[in-house]
Amino acid sequence: MSNKLFESYELSGKKLNNRMVMAPMTRARSANQGNVATELTATYYAQRATAGLIITEGTFISEEGIGFINVPGIYTDEQIEGWKVVTKAVHANGGNIFAQLWHTGAYSHPDLHEGRLPLAPSDFNPEQKAFTAEGFKPTVTPQPMTIEDIRRTVEDFKQGAINAIEAGFDGVELHGANGYLLQQFFSKNSNHRTAEYGGSPENRARILFEILEAIKETVDLKKVGVRLNPSLNGIMGISVDDETIATYDYIVNRLNDYGLAYIHLIEPFTDVTGNENAIQEVARHFRKIYNGTIIINRGFNKETATQVLEDNDADLVSFGVPFIANPDLVERFQTDSALNTPDQETFYTPGEKGYTDYPFLNQ
Repeated sequence: MSNKLFESYELSGKKLNNRMVMAPMTRARSANQGNVATELTATYYAQRATAGLIITEGTFISEEGIGFINVPGIYTDEQIEGWKVVTKAVHANGGNIFAQLWHTGAYSHPDLHEGRLPLAPSDFNPEQKAFTAEGFKPTVTPQPMTIEDIRRTVEDFKQGAINAIEAGFDGVELHGANGYLLQQFFSKNSNHRTAEYGGSPENRARILFEILEAIKETVDLKKVGVRLNPSLNGIMGISVDDETIATYDYIVNRLNDYGLAYIHLIEPFTDVTGNENAIQEVARHFRKIYNGTIIINRGFNKETATQVLEDNDADLVSFGVPFIANPDLVERFQTDSALNTPDQETFYTPGEKGYTDYPFLNQ
């Protein structure tokens, strides 16, 4: 019997060879002047090009968006040129690749901004750890964004999308999850604004739709996905509240109007059983609301990923850590072969070790 995981899938007119997606994962390998993706980055992604779709690590849309050292950006000419090497290598290996556009908001540190406070929706400290040149440091209370700051950020997302297409990416994903800038706007606990970007679900979601409206002036929205983490609770500076479900129902309902490539949803990171403010089964819940392609992420293995596709709760399944340690994850799943063990010590360290040196099945 054929396994749905290995069936091809048409995504916005582009044929994916299977329904396995490589999830975006920060790897901190651009330890160079200008934070440029390198030949090593290209090797890493090209090794994993048998995934139906690769979504890159978050790539910063501006200096203001930075919240992590050694991450490749996408706002300078040099960075665009670096990414061209990556997309060319992935395409040469028959793969498809989207760039994840990233702004960390309050999830940052003044060390990453020449001493300036990070910009965020409100003066709310997410109490997280930002990765700086001197190691992980606790976040601080950020500078609330002015209307001008918000407008500039919308333009930065638009320019990031333009730059990504110029760099040869098949599309972009807006990072609206995991406690970063867009989710800081969506969440009542981190957004204390009262005017047009706060106070109601519609206002807290406003920035996302302004970004999409800006992008569609120059980039076909069939090349744009949005990542959401609706039941994030008690970690990454975000808590669910009495308006969380209404907020995400509004967002996803409205995204139906945009003809996107997909929405990329994440199941709860923590146990939300019995929490009436949290959606328990994210993919199942939004399947009833969203008319387009759904990618789901949840620490899946082959069996659980196959099941979520068989249940028709999602169209594609994204895998994170398994792709770090297994560049040929698709083949290993197809042949029921053992998986390599990931080396967590090298997730964010420089160089090839733990990055491009995991063995393939035939090695």
